Amino acid sequence: MSSLPSATLSVQLRQLLSTLLEFDTTSRESNLDLIKAIRDYLDTLGIESTLIFNEEKTKANLYARLGPDGDGGVMLSGHTDVVPVDGQNWSHPPFQLTEQEGKCYGRGSADMKGFIACVLEAIPQFQQANLRMPLHLAFSYDEEVGCLGVRSLIEHLKASPEKPAMCIIGEPTNMQPVYGHKGKVAMRCKVHGHACHSAYAPEGVNAIEYAAKLITKITEFAEPLKQDLDDRFDPPYSTLQTGTIKGGAALNIVPEYCQFDIEMRYLPKANANTTFNALQDYAQQSLKPMMQAVHSAADIQFESLAAYPPLLTDPQSEFAQWVADWSESAAFGTVAFGTEGGLFDEAGVATLVCGPGSMEQGHKPDEFVSVEQLERCCSMLDNLRCWMS
Repeated sequence: MSSLPSATLSVQLRQLLSTLLEFDTTSRESNLDLIKAIRDYLDTLGIESTLIFNEEKTKANLYARLGPDGDGGVMLSGHTDVVPVDGQNWSHPPFQLTEQEGKCYGRGSADMKGFIACVLEAIPQFQQANLRMPLHLAFSYDEEVGCLGVRSLIEHLKASPEKPAMCIIGEPTNMQPVYGHKGKVAMRCKVHGHACHSAYAPEGVNAIEYAAKLITKITEFAEPLKQDLDDRFDPPYSTLQTGTIKGGAALNIVPEYCQFDIEMRYLPKANANTTFNALQDYAQQSLKPMMQAVHSAADIQFESLAAYPPLLTDPQSEFAQWVADWSESAAFGTVAFGTEGGLFDEAGVATLVCGPGSMEQGHKPDEFVSVEQLERCCSMLDNLRCWMS
């Protein structure tokens, strides 16, 4: 195995990270300028890339490969979007690299442009090696809002006769291999009542009150989930909670409308559909008849917001042991946050998560990744290159 690099970043890595951080790729914005910058960089190296756009042509995934033709090989994957900085008190410019006391500050430095910069910096070394299998690159959009963008990239991979066999997603894990995380389902419930003057409240259908009944039921459904434990995860059970709610117009009007958002983060062995089906049955069979007895147009509707599957890769598999060797870390574990890993795994690509930095810094003001973590990532990629040669 190669030894860790020196204590300073290479000029090339610093420049690549600086360039990536300067693009405001908050999920509500386009990521095209960043994607085009990566494509141009790959072009200078003689590597062709494919852009897979969203329907509006405002965002794109990038897919590329190098090395020999054929099926199999390893894919390095990362998302290009970042979370907003709105309302956060930053001491450093969020969309600019600030390197200070061994830390590289900037929105997305840990989550996860630091990893992408390391991958891009390593490409010339992979090109010069005599690779015995292909190296795949996959950079996606809209991960932060429900792993939405990567799905078209995965469809592209499924249609290809030369699909990768393995994938490393470089989410921030302190360079420790991660084999699992929970799945997620997010739903919006829309309660349509009937408005009237509050002095005649019985003539109306109070949307907030019926929403409250549903939220109480959600709390009840969450309790038995705590009995089904898997100590590999933290918390060791599936969770169900209401995250946002809004409704009503004025105190003297029976509220006509109320909506709230529900999130379930579920263990790999759990079935989220069972819980949500029970909730919808309660809404349709118990609450809706009571509402429509007062006003026939009253209704309860559910809308899917986002969903991604859990990830659970066998830590005893050959691939997992290889990643442990490449990252020089045998400390396998799980993470509380979700990734695109479950989607790649469903597509038949064995997936682990391992990348520089910590999610303790992700999504916060003054997000940073340490120079030491970036060096360890470069070392992992160097070890991977040696293994593939």
